[in-house]
Amino acid sequence: MSRVIFMCGPAGSGKSTYAKGLEAQGMTRLSTDVAAWERGIKTMPLLPEIRAEIQAELQTRLLTLVREGRDVVLDFSFHSRQMRDEWRALLAPHGIVPETIYLATPRETVLERVRARQGGHSDDFRLTEELAARYFDGFEVPAAEEGPLQVIHNGEGI
Repeated sequence: MSRVIFMCGPAGSGKSTYAKGLEAQGMTRLSTDVAAWERGIKTMPLLPEIRAEIQAELQTRLLTLVREGRDVVLDFSFHSRQMRDEWRALLAPHGIVPETIYLATPRETVLERVRARQGGHSDDFRLTEELAARYFDGFEVPAAEEGPLQVIHNGEGI
């Protein structure tokens, strides 16, 4: 059975760095940012209709990988419990209970990382400080009752 991991944290928390480590260990990484970049989109946030198209494509890809028995890391923010629940519901008919890895990175570290972005690749989207702060402040931290949860504090190891 496939292993599926939700990378969870606001922009700048270290999700993509951590997810790339899992990818190097053999997991397939799916990323909204990568999919947007491949479409030629170089700015965030995405228009709602574009985000919906990309999410639908990624859901289809995820289910294909799961049917093939592949392990997948979803390099998204998973910013709300509702979003996490929707993706869990997608996987439930396949008997998969995803693991969540939450990067509990301090606000100032997150904002500093976002300020340092150059916009040179898909994991380096520039965001205004206001938008990054809004993402951080509006982020819903995952709870243990949501399912398997690993919390990495302060961006340790990233």
